[in-house]
Amino acid sequence: RLIESAQQRVVIQSPYLVTTALSQDLFREVVARGVRVRILTNSLASTDNLEAFSGYQRERDALLGIGVELYEFKPDAAVRREVMKGALQVALDYTPIFGLHAKSMVVDDAIAVIGTFNLDPRSANLNTECLAVIHDARIAGDLARAMEVDMRPENAWRTTADFDPDGTV
Repeated sequence: RLIESAQQRVVIQSPYLVTTALSQDLFREVVARGVRVRILTNSLASTDNLEAFSGYQRERDALLGIGVELYEFKPDAAVRREVMKGALQVALDYTPIFGLHAKSMVVDDAIAVIGTFNLDPRSANLNTECLAVIHDARIAGDLARAMEVDMRPENAWRTTADFDPDGTV
């Protein structure tokens, strides 16, 4: 219902993005109304779940055809240097591979959704998940800005019909 109610934009981040006909139809409907839908998920290089990535990979072209903007998180995202500033990292000269694990959504910069729900059938039908739906423009705006940072070119690849980071196009 939150996505259906969107008037301008929906921004989502989910480490595991496996859509169904139902979710693809939902995205198709809102995009057709002019709503911008952007989704950030893990790339093949950053995922910790190859099975889930395989599900996303099979549906990636369909999502792009619908008009969903897709971004895939880089394993060497520049943002990790801001997060991992500890003395141990400097002493070891070690930079870990990063993967996205946040499960968040912002609707029209007015509603923030944060929780344990991955955008996949397993979370919808099998796992016990929870979400906090926060109707607050300030919190939604802050969350949207944080997701926009994660989607910047230094942190994520923009996946298109002509380019995917794992080289299958």
